[in-house]
Amino acid sequence: MMRIPWLCTLHDILRREDTSRQDTILACSALKKMYRRVLIGGASAIESKQPDQPGEKPALKILFVHLDGPMDIIAGRLEKRRGHFMPLELLKSQFDTLEPPSAPENFITVSLEKSLPEIVLEIKRAILQNEALPE
Repeated sequence: MMRIPWLCTLHDILRREDTSRQDTILACSALKKMYRRVLIGGASAIESKQPDQPGEKPALKILFVHLDGPMDIIAGRLEKRRGHFMPLELLKSQFDTLEPPSAPENFITVSLEKSLPEIVLEIKRAILQNEALPE
């Protein structure tokens, strides 16, 4: 639960940008469904123990991008990083903690086995398609 205040702060930033009609990209490991609910609904998501209902209007319209790939590919990328806080030893616990997005969450899953340009293009297409959806 140590992450909740941080996630609430991120929600507040997203809310501020949304109010200013600014498109925003936020990168973080929202591994659990509850974390994603807090990003969308802020502190009220914690108080509400009710599961998300299909058709329920979220506080913020967020498209979650689930970057999915095998542990060995991710481990290889982590080993190449310099000056990053995420040690390779924590990777398995991240996989163990992960609750992949599922309906009714607004998300896409993108394979990390694709090239970086392919990944970016797939995310860009999903964002543009998502913007065309009614609120």
